[in-house]
Amino acid sequence: MAAVHPAATPVVDRSHEPLACRYTRIREASLAICSPLEIEDYVVQSMPDASPAKWHLAHTSWFFEQFLLRPLLSGYQPFQAGFEYLFNSYYQAVGPMHLRPERGLLTRPTVKEVFAYRQHVDEHMLKLLDVRGDDGDHLEPLVTLGMNHEQQHQELMFTDIKHLFSKNPLLPAYTRKPQPATEVRTSASMQFLTFDGGVREIGATGKHFCFDNETPRHRTLVEPYALGDRLVTNGEYLEFIRDGGYRRAEFWLSDGWSTVNQEGWTRPFYWTPALDAEFTLRGLQPLDMAAPVCHLSYYEADAFARWANARLPTEAEWELAAESLPVRGNLLKSELLKPLPAGDQPGLKQMFGDVWEWTASPYVAYPGYRPVKGALGEYNGKFMCSQLVLRGGSCVTPADHVRATYRNFFYPQARWQFMGVRLARDL
Repeated sequence: MAAVHPAATPVVDRSHEPLACRYTRIREASLAICSPLEIEDYVVQSMPDASPAKWHLAHTSWFFEQFLLRPLLSGYQPFQAGFEYLFNSYYQAVGPMHLRPERGLLTRPTVKEVFAYRQHVDEHMLKLLDVRGDDGDHLEPLVTLGMNHEQQHQELMFTDIKHLFSKNPLLPAYTRKPQPATEVRTSASMQFLTFDGGVREIGATGKHFCFDNETPRHRTLVEPYALGDRLVTNGEYLEFIRDGGYRRAEFWLSDGWSTVNQEGWTRPFYWTPALDAEFTLRGLQPLDMAAPVCHLSYYEADAFARWANARLPTEAEWELAAESLPVRGNLLKSELLKPLPAGDQPGLKQMFGDVWEWTASPYVAYPGYRPVKGALGEYNGKFMCSQLVLRGGSCVTPADHVRATYRNFFYPQARWQFMGVRLARDL
């Protein structure tokens, strides 16, 4: 019998999972991500945009300590003075913070102390949940936000570890576990599927958990459009390179062309100069021409779309196409840790998982958006400038974390995340 492809594997419904059980499961998942690491791997910071694994483990604990334990658990004593400074990320309302580019200089606290910090927080969080119960008016929304925040950092841990290992001349693999069996798949010729236009609604309804930047649900005008039925492949992107794509200014936005020349870009991040292999979480592997191209900046995605006589979809177009689809695909639960070919099943493919998909939409507030009051209002709202929206999740996104309304966002020059391309066209 053929192995089941992750695209056919539905996400497990955990809507009735007790809050304490979900909290424990998600916290343990962060530790599981670190299990292949050696102690030296926890501390190093490979670039200012990345963080050491130790910092991710501590910061996600700080989040629960800062926003739940300190204000809500009577008699709670913080684990150690100074952690509120070291592990604050960007919450100015909370207080000052250690410089982000210098997180890799923090040899102390030790990894052992950070693990003890996590245990301390977990013990008191479970006590809080036991004392307060599933307090739907206040506690449950905050705990759920903290858990989703941790899942965001779980994805960042994978991408930051990958970047760190890529800087080692030995190109070590994050994992040498056998790759889960999947059926052999290729990518059929791309087809464009058409969608009607009109005044439509996008955004989360608020009936289930969402981040505040997914709200409010609102009307938007969409013209008739077409979407590629799958993601752009390595082989297709290689054609762009061989056609002089990185040397032809006519395909590039002005800032993109400047970046290409300043940074000396000639190929996607993690591809070898020979264009025949790429660095992955499983080490250096031959380039799979049928798999989605990955680790592209917005500038590269946009340039490829122009070269292909297409464009990038808007986030409204993407969401409207995805809203009726189940969340299934090559997500973290598949344990493949890399994008896979689409296969030849009919309809839209790879809408969830494999790679985050760049859209042409700037990351701005939806009409009527208001950030929540207090420090948590800094979670999303203050970043609504100079970034672009991505949709759909990646091969390292937790399966119960993503949805059709989810808005990821990055600066256009960013490349170290699992980012790729779906084409769109006007009708």
